[in-house]
Amino acid sequence: MNLEQRIVAFSKLGDFLSQFSNSGIEKKSDIPHNDLFFEGFTHQLKLAKEHNGWFNEDNVLFAIEGWSNLLNLENLKKWTSAYSFSKIDSKKVAIIMAGNIPLVGFHDFLSVLISGHQVLVKLSSNDKQLLPFLSKYLEFVEPEFKGMISFTDEKLTGFDAVIATGSDNTARYFEYYFKDKPSIIRKNRNSVAVLSGEESKEDLENLSHDIFRYYGLGCRNVSKLWVPKDYNFDAFFEGLYNWHPVINDAKYANNYDYNKAVYLMSEFDLLENGFLMIKEDQSFASPIATVFYEFYEDKESLQSLLITNADKIQCIVSQGVTENEIKFGQTQKPELWDYADQVDTISFLLDI
Repeated sequence: MNLEQRIVAFSKLGDFLSQFSNSGIEKKSDIPHNDLFFEGFTHQLKLAKEHNGWFNEDNVLFAIEGWSNLLNLENLKKWTSAYSFSKIDSKKVAIIMAGNIPLVGFHDFLSVLISGHQVLVKLSSNDKQLLPFLSKYLEFVEPEFKGMISFTDEKLTGFDAVIATGSDNTARYFEYYFKDKPSIIRKNRNSVAVLSGEESKEDLENLSHDIFRYYGLGCRNVSKLWVPKDYNFDAFFEGLYNWHPVINDAKYANNYDYNKAVYLMSEFDLLENGFLMIKEDQSFASPIATVFYEFYEDKESLQSLLITNADKIQCIVSQGVTENEIKFGQTQKPELWDYADQVDTISFLLDI
């Protein structure tokens, strides 16, 4: 199977996924093998929600719609055109996936297969429904994928390289356990935003999506703010208001109430609006329903601090602060060539 065949297969998967979005689930007439897979995938969406309370319909469909937008011929060709796939010696690559947001490991899965390698997937127990089903669809649109995709709940064996995602603690275990294999080991990272006080209402409304999408559980969610001295948070809270229904979700509300009680008993100073708390704190990883913040004196010293802590940061949302900054509202809309932890997965796969 050549690269063109793999690209076409994933573009067909993108077409299949285009039937499932936040604007509605609607069966199309021109999707290959739709009679076999449409109803089945609709059922998998329900199962995903039943198995993981954080995977509500809105979040699952947002993730699927994002992938359907990315998996088209133009994007896939643009992405792969930067590399040479002519000398691939097919290997078996194991992927240990996280389960914090729906299909969070799909980019690694895509990267391995588009590179011409075989993939061995160990799924998180929190996200086991969607990817195996989509893999079957891939095998139908491109039969040569059969035998290249496998899943396991057992100890990983018989692989040549590994991509593993986990916490800082599990990463230390991964680094030891996989020390004799080519590997990408991902640790905890969080995303941050830098505010100047000159943001428009639209900017802050866009920032709200960076904070609340997936309940803040993803590494691309903004969990920390830097604001200038004497920053007035009124406009910030006003910009977030469109997300106030999130407090109606029982799991989120329980976390909000618990963390608020902890802060109050500890006599921490905090500001809150009934569905989000902000607390001055030097940490990068904030609990659910909380965003940390710090004050900065000047842009130059802040830039230096961000560089020093680059290994803790996934995305920086700002306007005119850093070279690789992301626009407000765009953290959960990465392109195919936006790699986690700034590690080029395709280059790694081409070298193993």
